[in-house]
Amino acid sequence: MEFLNEIQTTVFWVGLWQIILVNIVLSGDNAVVIALAARSLPPRQQKQAVFWGAGAAVIMRIILTIIAVEMLKWPWLKLIGAVLLLWIAVKLLLPEDGDGDDVESSDNLWAAIKTILIADLVMSLDNVIAVAAAAKGSITLLVLGLAISIPLVIFGATMLMKVMDRFPIIITIGAGLLGWVSGDMAVTDPVVKVWVDANAAWLHWAAPAAGAVFVIVTGRWLAAREKKKEQVVDLA
Repeated sequence: MEFLNEIQTTVFWVGLWQIILVNIVLSGDNAVVIALAARSLPPRQQKQAVFWGAGAAVIMRIILTIIAVEMLKWPWLKLIGAVLLLWIAVKLLLPEDGDGDDVESSDNLWAAIKTILIADLVMSLDNVIAVAAAAKGSITLLVLGLAISIPLVIFGATMLMKVMDRFPIIITIGAGLLGWVSGDMAVTDPVVKVWVDANAAWLHWAAPAAGAVFVIVTGRWLAAREKKKEQVVDLA
């Protein structure tokens, strides 16, 4: 009954779309790593490696994020997480270094699955923090959001990467969303929540908006500076 009541709220559906978008934007590299880890397998085993590796990654990510959701109930952790999430969001707008060619490939199915799991674990910190923040304590929202978005990212990796390359605005929107989630996360930390609710309720919309603006402005400025440096090096 509680589940039915929850899914009938606007907050639930907004949160679900936030989790799906955040995960799609942040999981592009994970998807590429999965493809690279299985690239030496025969075609049939490649599909098996992606399927089983993806399935195990979904379960692992859900467990890790549930732990993160619980930890975010501790004082100060949301404030720390908010700062970390801001940096993750800004970094999303910077030019990427490397293309994953150093990922170890394997001609053994189980070795490839193990590589996929280890790579996903190492690369999942940003996803876990962002999704845990977007879930706002709802395990239902968390499980549904991850269960929908991770397979979508993994099996549609090539298409998603092409779409994001063609429409960079998707990355900018995703980064802005992370900034929004970061601001919302900061004002709901147990250390400040009671004071904010009593004295500055306007921060519940102002802090997320400021987070989104900060990420987009800072990210674009740093990206432009990096591009300028590269041009100077090329000319030299």
